Amino acid sequence: MSLRHLTNRFNLKRVATHFTSSRTCGAASHRHNSKLGYSTGVPQVFDRKAKQRHRDRAAGNADFKSFERLRNEVAWQLCDRVQDIDRSFDLGLNLGCGRGHVGREVDDDLIKHLIQTELAIGPLNNFDDTCRDPGLRIQSDEEVLPFRNDIYDIVLSNLSLHWVNDLPGTLFQIKNSLKPDGVFIGSIFGGETLYELRCAMQLAEIERKGGFAPRISPFAEVKDCGSLLTRTGFTLLTVDIDEFTINYPSPFELLEDLQGMAENNASVKRPPFLSQDTIAATAAIYQEMYGNEDGTVPATFQVIYLLGWKPDGSQVSAARRGSATHSIKEMGYDVKDLQASITDGGDGDNKTTNNDSKGN
Repeated sequence: MSLRHLTNRFNLKRVATHFTSSRTCGAASHRHNSKLGYSTGVPQVFDRKAKQRHRDRAAGNADFKSFERLRNEVAWQLCDRVQDIDRSFDLGLNLGCGRGHVGREVDDDLIKHLIQTELAIGPLNNFDDTCRDPGLRIQSDEEVLPFRNDIYDIVLSNLSLHWVNDLPGTLFQIKNSLKPDGVFIGSIFGGETLYELRCAMQLAEIERKGGFAPRISPFAEVKDCGSLLTRTGFTLLTVDIDEFTINYPSPFELLEDLQGMAENNASVKRPPFLSQDTIAATAAIYQEMYGNEDGTVPATFQVIYLLGWKPDGSQVSAARRGSATHSIKEMGYDVKDLQASITDGGDGDNKTTNNDSKGN
């Protein structure tokens, strides 16, 4: 089914779709941005135009596939969470699709139609031929979604939203674009990502220059993600994490990999360059502090998975406080044992622990 038919069927706004000419699409993107602007009062932490250039450059590399291992793995993990939902979806949206990593993993039986959007034209022009629905592609900024409300049954996003300046605003738009009882599932890099590189760079710059600049972009913390979803109106929340550790021959290969993944720094206040002296010092400190016995260095990528549902009257909700009809004592539990179990972390050998394991 073509995008034109989907536009008519699902009442989508007509937007600039995939262009074969990057020059034409760039002009359309410029009109789109100049019309909407970014004067929303939200602090601009990330340079979105720089991130767009990073993605275009990464998609144009001759060996771009060799830098997609992590993104492909996280896309598989994301789609595995979709399969855990006992439901099929008629229309889905993939925000920040890249070259179609999620679209390649998700089955047609699970999501019948999938519209895929990407900030940069480069990944869209160099799309994965094995991806389903290759024609349903839109160049669109994740910060300003060009869709009406109550359209999608499911919205997915894979390792893209951590570059958004107004993440609460984007999540609010995602929630509005979902139908009632629709679901959002996304993955972003968490605060522990690249902590080894961050620490080594900071120590190197403090040693060389007496202070350090923001070389690594900020990431969200796990403890804040649940509150963020609640704040934007989602319900039935799930937040969990994965940590991937990749070993590199040296920190130089890590820096090259980050550029090839288009995950290099895009902070507004990023310094214009990193001196060779500081790079050499960073590599030495990195190797000394975190190096493996075989000479390689580890790099940690913390991935946070977010899942939330748009509220609907048909969803299961918690019972009203004070509406219980049976007490804990009537169920055979001892309140003091429960309190002791909570206090000692559940490690005590007591009646409550045994009852819990048998009853559940």
